[in-house]
Amino acid sequence: MAPMTSATHALLVERVEALDDAELADLCEATDAAIIEGGGFGWVEPQGREALARHFRGVLLVPAIELFVARLDGVPVGSAQLLRPPRNNEAQSFSAQLTHAYIAPYARGHGLARLLVRRVEERASALGHRVLNLDVRDTQTTAITLFEAMGYTHWGTHPAYARVRGATVSGRYYHKLLEPARGRALDIRATHNKG
Repeated sequence: MAPMTSATHALLVERVEALDDAELADLCEATDAAIIEGGGFGWVEPQGREALARHFRGVLLVPAIELFVARLDGVPVGSAQLLRPPRNNEAQSFSAQLTHAYIAPYARGHGLARLLVRRVEERASALGHRVLNLDVRDTQTTAITLFEAMGYTHWGTHPAYARVRGATVSGRYYHKLLEPARGRALDIRATHNKG
């Protein structure tokens, strides 16, 4: 797929199965920058290159996780993960989770975040998932705005979702129905058991 461009910048989001040392270093730098800024990764304090490199190498080994890397002019500047349910969870096999999505602060404003989420949605749909779930801290207003603009439905709030620098932070839960890559759309009409 040809990269999209924003002004004079080349934008690319791709699913990766391996990262070379230079790509890994760039991705670790972007991750720490997003953590410092308060972006969506789960960590509150920067982790440093060695810890983040171990993390990403581990992610690449887990069959149920797919790693997507966002690149600005060829340089990794963010990522997201598509988490599929385990094979023994047939009842929820129609859904997947979008997690750890972020773009480094220095690479924002080019449309990469939207492209990153769209690529994860496309892959989830191609794998047969009909629902994509995600959650985000209430303090991540930019991410909330993006997800809501992209059609995610806020369905609940957890008042004690996270602890950030000694403060309890609430979190928001979202879902989005995906267009099927093949087959029929998901029917989510409420069903009632009659006893």
